Amino acid sequence: MPRPLRVMVNAPEPDHCVLTAAGELNVVTAAELRAVLQQAVTTYPRTVVDLAGSAFCDCSGLSARLAASRHARERGAVLWLRSVPYAGAPFLRLAHPHNAFTSESRHSHSAGVT
Repeated sequence: MPRPLRVMVNAPEPDHCVLTAAGELNVVTAAELRAVLQQAVTTYPRTVVDLAGSAFCDCSGLSARLAASRHARERGAVLWLRSVPYAGAPFLRLAHPHNAFTSESRHSHSAGVT
């Protein structure tokens, strides 16, 4: 059964926020993710997106992250991905040209990306 998306934003300091996305990033939830990401990269010079709780990501979820990355770069901001699911890391590397994201090298082994 699909897990609904929960997105939380925590701003520990005025210059950055941590956005936690838990659940499925898919065609149904991508618009919500896109809106929250766009607001975050507009407001903060650095946005960290923690994907540890992301159970699944399709191309719509990836598209939302790519759009936010482009918007961040236009503003001179940074979009940082944290805890990219292990199964999704190769897909993410292939799908985003020109280093669209900054990311940590650690991966979660619990989720998949298609």
